[in-house]
Order: sequence, then C-alpha cells, then structure tokens
Amino acid sequence: MRALVVIDMQNGFCHPEGSLAHVGMKLADVDQAVRGTAEVVADARRNRVPVIFTRHVYRPGRADEGANAARLNPRLAQLDGLVAGTWDGALVAELGALPVDLTVDKVRFDAFLWTSLDPLLRGLGVSELVFAGVVTNICVESTVRSAFMHDYEVTVLSDCCAAQTPRLHEISLEALDAYGLATVTSVDAGFTFAREATVEPPAAAMPTVA
Repeated sequence: MRALVVIDMQNGFCHPEGSLAHVGMKLADVDQAVRGTAEVVADARRNRVPVIFTRHVYRPGRADEGANAARLNPRLAQLDGLVAGTWDGALVAELGALPVDLTVDKVRFDAFLWTSLDPLLRGLGVSELVFAGVVTNICVESTVRSAFMHDYEVTVLSDCCAAQTPRLHEISLEALDAYGLATVTSVDAGFTFAREATVEPPAAAMPTVA
C-alpha cells in the first residue's frame, strides 16, 4: 500500500510573507511545487491513498529547537518563526488539508526522528512512500534517506519539491536517485496514483516460437 507524504509545506517555508522569505531564504520555484503538490493531493484522494502532512514547528519559547538548528539560522528565532499554532507554522491553504488528513509534527529535519510517523505508517499497512515537499536538500532528503533505512520503497516527485536554489534541488535529487535511495519522477512526467492498465507488448516484441 502507498501513502503520500508532504513534507513541511507551511506558510513559513512557502508563502512570500513567511519567515524564510523574511530572513533571505526564499525557495526557488516554490509556487510551482505547491501547485504540483496540490494536484497530487487531489489525485491521492481520488484514489483513496492516505495523505500525511508533516509540519516543522517549535513550541513557544523554542526549548525544543536544539542548539544546532538555532545556530544554523538565529534570525528565524528572532522572528519567532515556525511556532506551533501560528500562521507561519500552518500548512499552506493551497493544499486543501482536511481534518481527516493525518499530520505529524516534528522538530528535526528527519520526519521519522522522535515522531509517530513510522508506527502510523505501519498501522496503515503502508510499504511504499511518495514524497513531495520542502526543502528538497534538507528535510525532504533527510526523511527520504531515513525512509529507505526503515525499508520503505520510496518515490520523490521532483516538481513537487523546492530548495533555495535550483542547483541545490537538482544535486539532492541526483544523489538520491544515483544511490538507489529513491525513484525520482514527476507529475509532469505523468505520475499518478491511478492504477495503470496492463499494456500488452507490441507484436514485434513478442518472442518467436519455433
């Protein structure tokens, strides 16, 4: 069974008024990634595929942020960005998240670390994960690598992800694909959750029987 996992598509990361934009870390092509992900979420719903959203959020006061994350971007803390329960920490409206959708909150890049994501997926009977989200080379890649080590079969939708620069986005996807950690495809290439009809090989490709 497959599930769609949407990583951290929150106002703070994706909206032009979000905290990342305010600290000079706006993501390239993020609007396209959000639009593509909204299409995939709708496709998952049509095909009764579970949709799981993650949110990277901190408690007020940021005691759970950790020294390394705080050191990476101290300006984010100054803005009080990505705090649970705030607009900045909420999922972007374009995704059309519903109360029935499953949401996993996290405080580290890897969505499996210290969260209920793995037992949730096991409980649903999921063995294949399809990923969309941000940031490609940080939280998406960290979670994809962890999913591989948790023995899930992984697909990443390249046009449903975004990073700070196109180069960082492409390098991350190339590394995941080159080492067999994930199959990288895209909505533009025709990905859909709908079961594909079995296609018979053309006559010329059939083996000759003596």
